[in-house]
Amino acid sequence: MNRSPAPAPLRRRALLTGSLALTGALTLTACGSSDSGEGSGSGRTHTVRTAMGEVRVPVSPQRVVVLDTAELDSAISLGVKPVGATHVEGESGFLSYLPKDKVSGIKDVGEMLDPNMEAIAALRPDLILTSKIRHAAKYDQLRQIAPTVMTETTGHPWKENFRTHADAMGKRDEAEQVVSGYEAHAEKVTEAIGGPARARATKVNVIRFMEGADIRLYGEQNYIATILADVGLGRPPIAAKAKDGFSYDLSPEKIDLADTDVIFRSTYGDPKKAKQTQTTGSSLWKNMKAVRSGSVHTVEDELWIQGIGYTAADKILDELRTYLTEKND
Repeated sequence: MNRSPAPAPLRRRALLTGSLALTGALTLTACGSSDSGEGSGSGRTHTVRTAMGEVRVPVSPQRVVVLDTAELDSAISLGVKPVGATHVEGESGFLSYLPKDKVSGIKDVGEMLDPNMEAIAALRPDLILTSKIRHAAKYDQLRQIAPTVMTETTGHPWKENFRTHADAMGKRDEAEQVVSGYEAHAEKVTEAIGGPARARATKVNVIRFMEGADIRLYGEQNYIATILADVGLGRPPIAAKAKDGFSYDLSPEKIDLADTDVIFRSTYGDPKKAKQTQTTGSSLWKNMKAVRSGSVHTVEDELWIQGIGYTAADKILDELRTYLTEKND
């Protein structure tokens, strides 16, 4: 998993108003039908392997609803505009790195962890995309609305998840083009940095200041770590100490443990409540090697941490190239 749910102070704890109102809204055929979903054209279906077992979906779904940022990124990357999508907790609207014309007109169906079932059903989708870690408890409700494809989790397995999303949306050929384009892009960034050996010798950390939580230093088993690895960048030993490979928590008093050649930092929530102001104003921070050398770069949290997908990854590659070559220009 790339990111845990937002800290409690940022959560908007809207409760479902209820399954009672859903009865009249769940009008579409349940998952598994060979003729499910409006907009499925000839009614032909194919089987997709999911975290919840095999699911039959329309060959060319026309009304897709996505319930997390990774699924939205996948759809946009494949040229599909969903009819509905959730938004991230504590935020309004869709992530800002996504092209405005690509998300314009998409119906907001509620918070990611608490999607509005009535709003989803009202869109009459023929496919719903999400993950088991986000919405396993809602699976039975969702599959009454439309065939629902769930991956196991999000974050680190984003490339495998993308292929599942592409399969479900009937976009396998397009997916191959997206993947090959990304791989070529990553190779160009590596060369721009100075080649594989230079990239490997450059040790990089990514830290996130989070409101209501400790400072998070990302390990080697998450979304952003895979992009660093694709470029061939090195990681300092502390990255390998991350719990479950995901992250290692730091207090402001131990921020120097994050010191390395290059640091990318983002902030989720209020900078003061996230301990960013306190940390970056301290002498401990100011005396870090990366800070003294001007090798700490502030990046957008929505892009680097929340996005999860090839559209985000390509933009991150561009930023890595800029930040890691600017002193060589």
